[in-house]
Amino acid sequence: MIKILFVCHGNICRSTMSQSVFQHMVDQAGLSDEFYIDSAATSREEIGNPPHHGTQRKLRQAGIPCVPHRARQMRKDEYDQFDYIIGMDTWNIRNINRIIGNGDPDGRVCKLLDFTDRRGADIADPWYTGNFDETYRDVKEGCEALLQDCLLRL
Repeated sequence: MIKILFVCHGNICRSTMSQSVFQHMVDQAGLSDEFYIDSAATSREEIGNPPHHGTQRKLRQAGIPCVPHRARQMRKDEYDQFDYIIGMDTWNIRNINRIIGNGDPDGRVCKLLDFTDRRGADIADPWYTGNFDETYRDVKEGCEALLQDCLLRL
């Protein structure tokens, strides 16, 4: 089983959108039993809150079910529990590394767009930009490429 943790600042926009999109792709491919998918925040600001209404609206428009989720903060011990720990931007990666505190010796931490030809690019936070369409396009692109990478491991 491949275990994936999507991480953003508050766990209400990008990481829950990624979790929902990737779960939908896995379900559509008939691979649900091969994956465990979750999401978390680097901050404590939104703990307990559901996905942002903009995220929910964009997922509905795309015909993708929004996973039932409440924001939570990533824990240090999750480094050993997940195969992929995927941040959305440079600040997320910095904060993930601060939380895990081990320097990522197994190479599990990366950005979602690292799986695409836009390696190193950030996914903009729609909390600030208000542009959930752009965020969805980037998340979808990253999730499609991540799924292809995962299929090589199965």
